[in-house]
Amino acid sequence: MAVYTKITHDDLINFLESYDLDDLITWNGITEGVENTNYFIETKSNKFILTIYEKRVTEKDLPFFLNLMTHLNENKFPCPKPIYNKEGYVLSSIKGKPSAIFSFLSGKSIDSPSTKHCKQAGSYLSIIHKESSSFSMKRKNKLSILGWRELFKKFNDEKNFSDKNLINIISEEIEFLTHNWPIDLPNGIIHADLFPDNVFFDKDNISGVIDFYFACNDFFAYDIAIAINAWCFNEINFLDKNKSSALLNGYEKHRKLNDEEKKILPILSRGASLRFLLTRIYDSINLVDGALVKPKDPEEYLKKLKYHRNVTSFNEYING
Repeated sequence: MAVYTKITHDDLINFLESYDLDDLITWNGITEGVENTNYFIETKSNKFILTIYEKRVTEKDLPFFLNLMTHLNENKFPCPKPIYNKEGYVLSSIKGKPSAIFSFLSGKSIDSPSTKHCKQAGSYLSIIHKESSSFSMKRKNKLSILGWRELFKKFNDEKNFSDKNLINIISEEIEFLTHNWPIDLPNGIIHADLFPDNVFFDKDNISGVIDFYFACNDFFAYDIAIAINAWCFNEINFLDKNKSSALLNGYEKHRKLNDEEKKILPILSRGASLRFLLTRIYDSINLVDGALVKPKDPEEYLKKLKYHRNVTSFNEYING
């Protein structure tokens, strides 16, 4: 979440007229995250989130994201519920950009997950995989190997990006992963961005999962690799096996990994770290003037990538 598109009080009042909501009490921009513009909205009787979709989210993908969240809500999964307007649509427009209003989730994200938090994250990730199995819509992962190549080319062509050592590491990694990426693993809809700042806790228990705007069809084990990168490394970007063991145990509470998924996890983890290294580099050199946004540090994922390059088996992600 971030604030790229600035709106006035009158903009918001006019927008809310198309919804059957109570009178507006207060509202403010949310600066966390990097993808879309978000505002917190409070009315006399309830709280909501207004999301304004920015450039990286393609408008044609929005029905997939919004319907997926509606589907998960109908299956009792705690994620934001899209709110329908008076005309019966969840997708609207403000300042000439697509937008939507969602239910507000209680709780807050945590900066330093414990093993208990990691176990719950793994468990809820497997629930997403399970509950989305009956969702009929599909979306290709646009940030897999072909997407990595496109991103790399974009910032490699930038004259102000001159870190030759980093360029060489990324180039080597893309070639390695291209030749070693699996082609047949259990798959379905994945969250693809299950970071601690996208999971809310209330009294140490998960109260909600947000930000489904990278959700797509891909390998379930790749989603686990993303989560291990996001949840299980310490402050010096070294894997905490207590946390990764907890996350994997939590996941297998609802879905067991097969032998091939375990075997390929080090490769998938390298791919996951490369994916976020690339998007963070791209975002750091393509800042929007005047945007209230905090870009995330690419160096974190370079260190994680280097860690995974030295992992050879699934057993190196678990205790015992």
